[in-house]
Amino acid sequence: MEEHALGFDTLQLHAGQVLDSDHQARAVPIYQTTSFVFKNYEHAKKLSSVEEFGHDYTRITNPTNEVLENRIAALEGGSGALSVASGSAATAMSILNITHAGDEIVAAETLYGGSFNLFVNTLPKHGVRTVFVDPDDPDNFNAAITDKTKAVFIETIGNPVANIIDIEKVAKVAHAHGIPLIVDNTFATPYLCKPFEYGANIIVHSATKYIGGHGNSIGGLIVDGGNFDWAQSGKFPDFTTPDKSYSNFIFSQRWGDWPGAGNIAFIVKARLHYLRDLGATLSPFNAFLFLQGLETLSLRMEKHVANAKMVAEFLSTHPTVEWVTYPGLPANKYYKIAKKYLPKGPGAIITFGVKGGFDSAKKVIEQVKIFSFLANVGDSKSLIVHPATVTHGQLTPDEQRQAGVLPGQIRLSIGTEDPADLIWDLDKALKVSQEKK
Repeated sequence: MEEHALGFDTLQLHAGQVLDSDHQARAVPIYQTTSFVFKNYEHAKKLSSVEEFGHDYTRITNPTNEVLENRIAALEGGSGALSVASGSAATAMSILNITHAGDEIVAAETLYGGSFNLFVNTLPKHGVRTVFVDPDDPDNFNAAITDKTKAVFIETIGNPVANIIDIEKVAKVAHAHGIPLIVDNTFATPYLCKPFEYGANIIVHSATKYIGGHGNSIGGLIVDGGNFDWAQSGKFPDFTTPDKSYSNFIFSQRWGDWPGAGNIAFIVKARLHYLRDLGATLSPFNAFLFLQGLETLSLRMEKHVANAKMVAEFLSTHPTVEWVTYPGLPANKYYKIAKKYLPKGPGAIITFGVKGGFDSAKKVIEQVKIFSFLANVGDSKSLIVHPATVTHGQLTPDEQRQAGVLPGQIRLSIGTEDPADLIWDLDKALKVSQEKK
């Protein structure tokens, strides 16, 4: 179909799949196998030395996973992708793939608690330090970058404060220093925002969230933009020197311009080094479930966004609510920039505070009936959580404040139910939260 550019709704159903030659199955088959039989000795040699692409062991490649990888790469506009066991694995591997002990990362301080904890407590044990900055001003990233910095890391929509970062300006800052921009696009999905179009180089997803959409599978994705020259700046020797673990080939040369794909050096290295050695493999069954989720992604996101706007407007006028953060409200500080980067809507995450602080917030959470109190977002069911206790509970009070987490803050993930029912549920709980004993 080279003569025609397919639309998003078509790609989310068809991209990346070639019908199986044996039975022509319309749905993607689940290849629930550990291994694949070699045709002969030469075939085994070529696969093992990566002289050609193919499948030999599911820890590294699998046909079901490959369709998911190809599809998310097509939806994001990237050159290739890698599926892994969780969103946390995707984030960690995207950093490990380009850092050594002594290197640094510059990151937005408004991150998911798990990512914040990875950067603050885990990566430093391996010699990689993170400098956090207020992401509202792109110049803060520029000021924090040193000759040790190997990447800038941000989220399209911050978790949990729903802040929107000027991706294009931050990308220009990173590129001026010869380093890539990594964007966690979990909350936006490729339907609401395509960071590669604004200069991002690597995208990560927790597929557990909107891509899966039904709260039944854990998984992550890394997408290579194919738009970063790993040899140009001289900052990434792993891409420009012979790899002793794979026939001494040089990633930037061998995979820098692969026929039919282009620059896939980053994603091939992530697969051959970190998926191979750490083994954070996504099961083929979960890959199949994520493919089912992707087929309705645009439909669900439209409903998520429409519902979120209605709920946010309701909360903004409720007498018991002190403040609401949702970029779709005209009074929100990110409203204008959200229109640029998220023209179809700024996601479905809302945070708010109730009169009475923590005690009242606790009552709201315990009183709702339709909203589920749990640690997830992006489900078709509406969810509620107290970030300071759950998603950012491992952070110190100072770290929580730095990440934008407040003691009385409630985070909502708005699902696809009837919005009138969600509003009824919240209204009832909010009124109870103000009752005196």
